[in-house]
Amino acid sequence: MKISVVITLKKDVLDPQGKVIHQTLDGMGFKDVIEVRQGKYFEIDTKETDIEKAKTKVEEMCKKLLANLVIENYKIIDPK
Repeated sequence: MKISVVITLKKDVLDPQGKVIHQTLDGMGFKDVIEVRQGKYFEIDTKETDIEKAKTKVEEMCKKLLANLVIENYKIIDPK
């Protein structure tokens, strides 16, 4: 079962990469962009067949390794 995870910086944390991307988009003529926040995306393929158990394991992975909980949030996306 594949579980997807999106990790983003918390709103009050400065995002210098997002700022550079925003400035570059502006310079390319995309003037309607208000803000860009950059993050990470993971697809984790697990042998677990029970969706709730798989999500629990992925949540543990996020807390222990994938996300820095001091400055980042994570969101587990249900498989479809």
